Amino acid sequence: MLPAQALAETPNIPRFMPNARRIEILAFPDVQLLDVAGPLQVFSTANDIAAAGGAPLPYAPTVVAAEASVTSTAGLALATEPLPPADAPLHTLMVAGGRGVDAVSEDPALLAWVRRRADAAIRTASVCSGAFVLAGAGLLDGRRAVTHWGRCAQFAARFPAVRLDPDPIFVRDGSVWTSAGVTAGIDLALALVEDDLGRATALAVARQLVIFLKRPGGQAQFSTLLALQEAGRFDRLHAWIAENLRADLSLAALADRAAMSARSFSRHYRQATGRTPARAVEEIRVEAARRLLEQGAPVARAAAQCGFGSEETMRRGFLRVIGTGPRAYRERFSGRSA
Repeated sequence: MLPAQALAETPNIPRFMPNARRIEILAFPDVQLLDVAGPLQVFSTANDIAAAGGAPLPYAPTVVAAEASVTSTAGLALATEPLPPADAPLHTLMVAGGRGVDAVSEDPALLAWVRRRADAAIRTASVCSGAFVLAGAGLLDGRRAVTHWGRCAQFAARFPAVRLDPDPIFVRDGSVWTSAGVTAGIDLALALVEDDLGRATALAVARQLVIFLKRPGGQAQFSTLLALQEAGRFDRLHAWIAENLRADLSLAALADRAAMSARSFSRHYRQATGRTPARAVEEIRVEAARRLLEQGAPVARAAAQCGFGSEETMRRGFLRVIGTGPRAYRERFSGRSA
């Protein structure tokens, strides 16, 4: 048995300040452990950073449930606080996901509590399949939302009134936030911290947690390199491409690196990945350029560093791969003018 707060290694500070934002994470039997622990750690780390600077703690996170303790799908039991009165003051209500959402999303009493609790909250959020609970409570009707990619078809069939977008990491529609699978809950929590405390604090939390990249919500649930790893035969080649985007990545050059004839390489590569080598190179370059643009890099620099050769070539690549141009993408996700 492990108190949920202990997962977050909460700093040894006597009490939360009266003005700390109360964050309630709703758990239940068969909850996904990372859906709880990931966001909890983000808020706890934000508290650590504030305490180190002598500032008041910004968050008072807690895990609540209808039971005194719940066992996660990982087998770890979490001690929880009882469900508070539905109209008690609250800043953020977060609903975790996991196998248990199927039972929760059909529990009239708990759904009624979620609905009333959301009315009392400044904002409401779900992690992974926790969107089923928000939708079951009627909180997502007419709203844009996302959930774990593996449950999108089931979600769309069950909740047709929700405008499901299966691709993003997280989605914000007014005061309601939803996120994709499991670790996307960390991305969502970082976005909530940024909304509350600013980008600099969110980046400081990401650095403290050794997160490689603070991802914007509109980024796809899958990365190109992750998708290509399914064709394990060419993993080393893909890693080399990603590290040498400005090199000669023609069919002949890649075939030579794979120690194959161009014709044989092209045939085997397409069988393994479902793509031509040229298409894979373009997707890897677009993904790398997206990361640079998200960090505010100028379009021209991103085009040069990612091996496109010109802004126009990169623009055509972006349109083919993600359906929007690099300037529009930069304006949307970096918060800066292109």
